[in-house]
Amino acid sequence: MDCRLSLLWQRPGNDEGEVLLPDLYHFLKLAHILGATILFGTGIGIAFFMMMAHRSRDVAAMAHSAGIVVIADLVFTATAAVAQPITGIALAHVAGHALTEFWIVASAALYVFVGLCWLPVLSLQKRMRDMAVAAQRMGSPLPMDYDRYFRIWFILGWPAFLAMVAIFWLMITRPQSW
Repeated sequence: MDCRLSLLWQRPGNDEGEVLLPDLYHFLKLAHILGATILFGTGIGIAFFMMMAHRSRDVAAMAHSAGIVVIADLVFTATAAVAQPITGIALAHVAGHALTEFWIVASAALYVFVGLCWLPVLSLQKRMRDMAVAAQRMGSPLPMDYDRYFRIWFILGWPAFLAMVAIFWLMITRPQSW
């Protein structure tokens, strides 16, 4: 059996015995799905840990959780957020979709909306982390602003979550118009 490695991006099913690399379309689709999974999963995980720490009213737990959440958002969410449009545009190009198709435009608009919710959330998380760390160090209760920031953080999370669900729906169904 001839086991040459093809450098061409080909679909499986080659009768010449070549060991084929995955084709570009499937690679991009995998990268795009993994990025969406990371964005959605990290968002839900962050929300869960922040909520549980907040409910505990344990300043040390709140400081620790908020610190981990800020790191997770910067490492995972930010990385995936940058990768998503890159893989999405490349995937649309390889699949032959125009970037002006309704479902792509609607998804992109919702994606921008999610980003506009996420940027203040990231800032609020940093502020809450800093407040909780300072309160822990001083052995004092959290300042009143902490609860106000948490409420804003919580409120901003819901439209972002629903917009992400809508993006998944658009990506799966690819409607031509509303």
